[in-house]
Amino acid sequence: MLGSCAPQKKTAGYRIGFSQCSMAGPWRKEMLAGMERELSFHPEVQLQVLDAHDDSQKQQEQIREFVQQGVDLLIVSPYESEPVTPAVEEAYRRGIPVILLDRRTASQQYTAYVGGNNVEVGQTAARYISRLLKQRGNILEILGTPGSSATSERHLGFAQGLALHPGLHVVAQVTGDWTVRTLKPELTKALQAHPEVTMIFSHNDGMGHGAYEVCQELGLTKRVRIIGVDAQAGPGEGLDLVQRGVLDASILYSPGGEEAIRTALKILRKAPFNKENILGTIVVDSTNVLTLLQQNEKMRTQQQDIERQQSLLHRLQQTYASQQVVLNWLLVTLLGAVALGAAAWRSARKNRQINHLLALQNAENDKINRQLVHQNEEILQQRNQLEVMAEQARTDTEAKLRFFTNFSHELRTPLTLILGPVEELLTSSPDLTAPQRQDLALVRRNTQRLLQLVNQLLDFRKIEVGKMAVRATESNLVAFVREIVDAFEKPAHLRGVDLRFQVAQPVLMAWFDGNILDKVFFNLLSNALKFTPEQGRITISLQPADEGRSVRVSVADTGHGISPQDQSHIFEWFYQGEQGAVAKGSGMGLALAQGLVRLHQGQLTFSSQPGQGSTFVVTLPRELPEELRSHSPTAPLQLSLDEPEPITSELGHHLEQEGPENTSETLVLVIEDNSEVNDFLTRKLRTDFRVQSASDGHSGFRMATELIPDLIVCDVMMPGLSGLEVVTQLRADWRTSHIPVVLLTARTAPEQQVEGVQAGADLYLTKPFNPTFLQESIRTLLSNRARQREHFRRELSIDTATVATTNPDQKFLADLTAIVEANLTRSNLSVEDIARSLGISRMQLYRKVKAVLGTGVTDFVQNLRLTKARELLLDESLTIAEVAYELGFSSPSYFSASFKAHYQLAPSEFRTLHIAPHY
Repeated sequence: MLGSCAPQKKTAGYRIGFSQCSMAGPWRKEMLAGMERELSFHPEVQLQVLDAHDDSQKQQEQIREFVQQGVDLLIVSPYESEPVTPAVEEAYRRGIPVILLDRRTASQQYTAYVGGNNVEVGQTAARYISRLLKQRGNILEILGTPGSSATSERHLGFAQGLALHPGLHVVAQVTGDWTVRTLKPELTKALQAHPEVTMIFSHNDGMGHGAYEVCQELGLTKRVRIIGVDAQAGPGEGLDLVQRGVLDASILYSPGGEEAIRTALKILRKAPFNKENILGTIVVDSTNVLTLLQQNEKMRTQQQDIERQQSLLHRLQQTYASQQVVLNWLLVTLLGAVALGAAAWRSARKNRQINHLLALQNAENDKINRQLVHQNEEILQQRNQLEVMAEQARTDTEAKLRFFTNFSHELRTPLTLILGPVEELLTSSPDLTAPQRQDLALVRRNTQRLLQLVNQLLDFRKIEVGKMAVRATESNLVAFVREIVDAFEKPAHLRGVDLRFQVAQPVLMAWFDGNILDKVFFNLLSNALKFTPEQGRITISLQPADEGRSVRVSVADTGHGISPQDQSHIFEWFYQGEQGAVAKGSGMGLALAQGLVRLHQGQLTFSSQPGQGSTFVVTLPRELPEELRSHSPTAPLQLSLDEPEPITSELGHHLEQEGPENTSETLVLVIEDNSEVNDFLTRKLRTDFRVQSASDGHSGFRMATELIPDLIVCDVMMPGLSGLEVVTQLRADWRTSHIPVVLLTARTAPEQQVEGVQAGADLYLTKPFNPTFLQESIRTLLSNRARQREHFRRELSIDTATVATTNPDQKFLADLTAIVEANLTRSNLSVEDIARSLGISRMQLYRKVKAVLGTGVTDFVQNLRLTKARELLLDESLTIAEVAYELGFSSPSYFSASFKAHYQLAPSEFRTLHIAPHY
C-alpha cells in the first residue's frame, strides 16, 4: 500500500518507509491517521506504507526492500521482537535512521523509539482499580496474544501495581488474543467458576466490550466493573464505550503516529531529538470522557479545515501555473505581432483577455483573503473567551480564598474565649477533682490544636498573596534548633523514641527569621514523631554546606516511609497521603514548611524508602539580602507541643488510678480510633456499666463476636473498617445481630444521618455530644432490648416449637431450637454440645441466649423439653415413664417433679384434665 502527501515526482524532499505488523484494528488505523495528520503540514515528505499482516518473515522482507529502495528514513512497528531484529540492524548499519514505533526489537541498534509504556499502563490500571474498589476486591484479567510484548509488559505492570494493595487479588486470567473470537466461552466459564469477581481488567477495549456482552448474558453488569486499554475515538471504540457505560474506564495508550513523524523530521533535518520518546497515559472515565470526545471532534474538524485549505491552495497553484503558461504564450504572440504589424489589432485583443483573467485572479485572491480574515477573527474571539473564563476562574478562586481567610480569622475569637477560661480554671481552681482536671486538660489541648490549624491556614493565605515577610537577624542557629528539639524530648521519651541531636560545631552564626523557621522545624519534627513507631529513632543533624556558604539541617526518622504514589504530591497544599482510609492530618504542614523555606531563600527536599523511614533536609543560606534583614532583637521562642501520643499516655496513667471496675452486668463496647475520645467515653460510661474498648473497626468487630456485649458505641470515620461497615457486619452475623449500636460522628448532613440509620444503627449522634444524653440513650436502648426479649419468649409458646425466621435473631432461635429438638432424647446433652453444633464458644452461646431471651441455655433446654412433654402426654399410647425417657430426663420421678414445678400440675393430672374418658 502506498500513501503519500505529495506528488510522486518531486525535485526536493524526503522519502520515509513505514513497515507495520498489521493495519487491522482501530488502534493501528489511528496510528496511520496520526501520521497523515502530521504529514499534512509537510508536503515535501513522502510516506510509503507496507502492511506485514502480522507476519514477521514478511516484515523482514519489507524492511530489506525499503533499504534497497534507498529510503531516507525507516519507521518499523515490529510484530515480534526477535525475528525482525537482524533486518533492522542491517538497515541501521547501512546508515539509514531507524525509528521503532510502539514495540522494540531485541537490539539497541536503532536511532529512536516512540511508544507508550505498557508497564505504566498496567500500573495505572492497578492504582485506579485500588481507588475504585477501596483497596479490596477480586479481579479477572483478560490477556492479549501470548508472547506479545504488550501483553507481558501490561501484565507485569498490573502485577506490580497490585502488589502495593494486598486486599486486591487476581483470581482468574483469560487469554483473549486481542479479539473476542475465543474470549467469550472461556470468560463465561471463568465468571461462573469465580462468582466473587467484581472487576475485569482487559488488555484492550475490544476485549472489554466482549466481556461486557458476557456479563450481560450472565446478568452481572451491575456487580462487575470493566476497565480496558486504548481509549481511542470512534463509534464502538474506547471513548464511546466509556461514555455509554459499557466500560467503567479505559487507560489511554497513544498510537504515537504524530510523534513518530515529528521525531523523523528532527532526525532528517539534523535537529536535536530524544532517542527514547515515551508517550504518557491517563485514565479516561465518566469524569473526563466527554472532554476527550469534544477534543477529538474539534481535532477532526480542524483537520478537515486544513485539508480544504490545502485543496484550495493546490487548485489556485494549478490555476496560476496555467495562467503563467497562457501569459508566456501571449507574450510570444505579442512579439510576433510587433514583427508582424498586420497582427497589432489581434495582439491588443489578447491583452484585454489577459487583463480580464488577471482581474478574475485578483477577485479570487480577495475572496481567499476575506476567508482568512474571518478565520483569524474567530480564533481571536475564542482566545478572548478563554481569557475571560480564566479571569472568572481566578476571581472565583480569590473569593473562595478570601472567604476561607475571613472564616479562619473569625475562628480565632471563640477559640480564645474558650482557651482563656479553661486556662484560668486549671491554674486557679485547686478544688477541682481529678476527672474534672482531665476534662479541662482535654479541652485545652484540643483548643490549642485547633488554634494551631487556624494559624497554619492564615500562614497559607499570607504566602499565597505574598504578605509573609522575612525579618532575619544574625544569631546562633545551633542554639535555635536545639531549643526546638528540647521541646520534643518529653513526648519522644513517653513514646520510647530515641531523639538524637548531632551538630558539626557548637556555634553556627547565620541570618534567619526565628518566627518562620520554628514553624518549619516544628512541622518536620511533629511529622517525624507522629510516624515513628515505639522504640524507633529520630536524628536531627546540623552542619555547614557549600564550603560554609550555607547550612544544612536534616530530620531523619525510622518510620514507615512515604509510598511511591505519594512522594510526587507530598508538598501539595491539602494533600493527604494514602496511608489509610482516614487521613491523620490537614495536609498543610509540609506544604507550609516548603513555602516558608522558599521565602527564606532556602530549599526543602526529602528522600524516603517505604518501610525504612524518611529524611527531610532544609538547606539555608547563611547570608541574606539586606532587604530581608532586621536589626532589631529576635523575640524569645515559645513552643507549645500538644502531640496526641504523649497526651494519651498521660491520660492512661490517670485512668488506672480511677479505682475498681464497675460491677454492673451490662457490658458496653466502645469502638473509637481517636485515643482521647476513646478514653473519654470509657471513663464516662464506666460509672454505670462494664466497658471494653477497641481502637479500630476490625478489632472492634472481632471483640464484638467474642464478648457479645449488651451495647456498642462506635465512631463512623475510622481507618480500615468504617463505622457503617462495622454496623453492616454486626447485623449480618447472627451472633451480634441483636446488639444495639450507637453511632458517633462529626458528619452532620441529613443524608449522612439517614445512611447511618439505614445501615442498621439504633441511634445516630453527632459530635460534640452531651455525655448525659448518651448515657440516658444507652439506658433507653437496653430497656427496649429487654421488652424485645419478652416478645421472643412469648413466641416460644406451647402451640409452636419453632420460630419463624424473619430476622437474624429469630433465625438463631430457630437453629437453636432445631438442634435441641434433635437431641431431646439425650440426657447428657450439654451446653458445650449445643455450642459446638452452632460453631461458637460456650460463652458466646450463653451471652447470645441471655441477650435474646433473658434466660440461660440450660433453662431454655428444660423449658423446651417441658413444652414438648405437654404434646407427648396427650398421646395415650405412651406411659409417663416413656415420655420422661423420650425427652431425655434421667428418671420418671425427676420428670414429674420438674413438670409440676413448671406447670403446678403433675403429669398424670395434666393428662386427666386434657384427655376425655372412654366409655
